Amino acid sequence: MQLTVLVVSLMFMIIIALFFISAIRASQTGGSDLTAKIDRSHLFWGMLAFGFAVTLVSLWEWPHRITSGQNVVTVNATGAQWSWGIDKEEVPVGQPVVFNVHTQDVTHGLGVVDPNGRLLFQAQGMPGYVNKVEHIFKQAGEYRVICMEFCGVGHHDMITEFKVVAN
Repeated sequence: MQLTVLVVSLMFMIIIALFFISAIRASQTGGSDLTAKIDRSHLFWGMLAFGFAVTLVSLWEWPHRITSGQNVVTVNATGAQWSWGIDKEEVPVGQPVVFNVHTQDVTHGLGVVDPNGRLLFQAQGMPGYVNKVEHIFKQAGEYRVICMEFCGVGHHDMITEFKVVAN
């Protein structure tokens, strides 16, 4: 996903640069003839269509849909100063896992870290509200849950683990 965002950003930069180059050239030639106005009009509508297409493609699955059904594993994650309560010790590889994130006291940020130390996803835990986030784990191993929102003096100890196991 990061590579996609990088490529799209670079494409946008190139298109905007071309727009400015076209505008500079048109101003140097007087810019009053009909062909220059038509070229600028086409460029404007082309950029608008490109921006709309990029927005549509990049946000197609946003907000993220939460899967429901028999094959979905639900994990309730409760944040409290200064610990996480997770109601499942093991979740399966390759199946949708929905985390219901809530808190008993202050705002916490649930962050799930893979065995390589890479942050996979995060969700905000807020008092009186349940946030849901879905993930499909691709490899078995020990995963850590950390707090991503500073919640007080014991924040650094707010770590727990769960296992992702092959079916």
